[in-house]
Amino acid sequence: MSVFHRGELAAQQRAGVLDAAAHVSQMINDVLPTAARLFLAEQPALVVGATDRRGDVWATMLTGEPGFITVTGPSTIEVAATPGPGDPLHDVLGGPARVGMISVEHGTRRRIRMNGDAWPVPGGLRIDLEQVYANCPKYIQKRAPRREAVTPGAPWTGDQLTDGDMASVSTADTFFVATADADGNADASHRGGNPGFVQVLSPTRLRWPDYAGNAMFNTFGNLEVNPRAGLLLPDWATGTLLHLTGTGVVDWDPDHAAAVPGAQRLVDFTVSGVTRVDGASPLRWSTAEMSRFNPPALTH
Repeated sequence: MSVFHRGELAAQQRAGVLDAAAHVSQMINDVLPTAARLFLAEQPALVVGATDRRGDVWATMLTGEPGFITVTGPSTIEVAATPGPGDPLHDVLGGPARVGMISVEHGTRRRIRMNGDAWPVPGGLRIDLEQVYANCPKYIQKRAPRREAVTPGAPWTGDQLTDGDMASVSTADTFFVATADADGNADASHRGGNPGFVQVLSPTRLRWPDYAGNAMFNTFGNLEVNPRAGLLLPDWATGTLLHLTGTGVVDWDPDHAAAVPGAQRLVDFTVSGVTRVDGASPLRWSTAEMSRFNPPALTH
């Protein structure tokens, strides 16, 4: 039986990578390998995606001192952190939730993805994992973190990007995208490129290129069956977290992709909700060293 659902298989078939996807599917486990256990113990951040009660998908970042992610069983981790009161996933993770997670070690460009069921426990979360797998290091910008004592600002919410938000998005080199399948099983993934790789078309419309990846098409597969998605754009210098929710549509037209350097496809995202929390993260990151795999960004 395939580890991929019908949406993922449909996206793989459309992209012509069914054989490659079947091969890389062997990477997907339901237990944590030793290397993954050691990796998680060293990380100061974890990106989590989930669906709220209205069906909107959001992504957020949990942080702590290295060791705040603890492996407690072959397929279980505990996270000693929860979203703050203004976070769009605060209430969601206050109860049982299907979650997708990704942890990225930006200094080494390594990352691991995990999906499963989250349960609230005192001081954090317990997650029973169903899928665990590593991804390649492409498009990850190299940067190092340090911590500052911070007090998060009050959350700002709206239904479209402000001028300041648009300026931040248009110069971003990294964001995280959360999606979910028709049954609510969530996934969280990383997207990176040179500053400007995300196009801001209007206060409610974004577009970005899809570069060559791992052939699994987890994000696109979810969008095949459920167009709702959430984006998280961290401000690496200030700790501000910009959370967006909306819908994503994959543009499979090769002529459209040909107009964007390195693109194999394009993704159009329509914003329906925005939450911005200034200083939400205590992590401050060094100036980025861009990945050598990044194609040139589209100039305007």
